[in-house]
Amino acid sequence: QVQLVESGGGLVQAGGSLRLSCAASGSISSLNAMGWYRQAPGKQRELVAIITSGGSTNYADSVKGRFTISKDNAKNTVYLQMSSLKPEDTAVYCCYYGPVVVVWGRGALVTVSS
Repeated sequence: QVQLVESGGGLVQAGGSLRLSCAASGSISSLNAMGWYRQAPGKQRELVAIITSGGSTNYADSVKGRFTISKDNAKNTVYLQMSSLKPEDTAVYCCYYGPVVVVWGRGALVTVSS
């Protein structure tokens, strides 16, 4: 069983920065990646960024150059550094662990004001 605990998020003005953290505990497997998805009001959930156990990353086109995903293997923690935030980045950001065994975090609300 894997548990994910998110922290970070909140309210920020456009152009500002925030960092999300997601700590995993339990039976962590290197076969799984970790990352972040987001869901804005009235929209479908979308991938934001993901990082594999080997360190390979993938980003949504909408966040490339502004967001950076990283991980601390010793702490089983993944970070999402978000910069140059835009109002359209407003969403609930959920930590993801998978795909062999899929686990979701509870979500962290990020609100970007214009």
